[in-house]
Amino acid sequence: MAIRSRARAVVALLVLGAGALAAASATWLRTSVSTALEPEAAVVVTGTTAAPGVAAAAFVVVAGALATTLGGSLARRVALVVAAGGGLGITASAVAVLLDAEGPAVLGASDAAGVTELASPVQVTLLPWLAALAGALVVVVAVLALLGAGSWAATGGRHERAGTAEARPAAEPDPQADWDALSRGTDPSSDR
Repeated sequence: MAIRSRARAVVALLVLGAGALAAASATWLRTSVSTALEPEAAVVVTGTTAAPGVAAAAFVVVAGALATTLGGSLARRVALVVAAGGGLGITASAVAVLLDAEGPAVLGASDAAGVTELASPVQVTLLPWLAALAGALVVVVAVLALLGAGSWAATGGRHERAGTAEARPAAEPDPQADWDALSRGTDPSSDR
């Protein structure tokens, strides 16, 4: 069940990375606090505040997906391993919030209202669960892509290091031979 198409792997990783980033930018936690001015002030905590690792790891996944389009065989494999690591980071950060939602909620309340005492229980939205799922799917896609990467077509050579056969020094130009070639109507640089 390996992914035998580089385009499918790249698109899947880009979509999952972008999805995790979008999930991180929305509200993950809701609670309220009591302040001197309001007996119950609503506090919302976004994923980037609750779990900053999700956004960072999502960028790693996107970068890894893009890197698979540029490099050779070894570089593609390294990029896919990096993307899988990003997926693990997304899942770990989201699960940490799911296991202890009160810590990030207190931090969000402190930032929003300057109060660390919560007045209501913390409500967790669906988005941390979706981020954790996206991270797990990134790992699955990266592993399946690694299994199928051997069948992917080689990239054009522009991002590869030149081999020793191509790196031979060019022959010294001979001005007299170049002039003679021009006199015959041929391009003297065509054989270089």
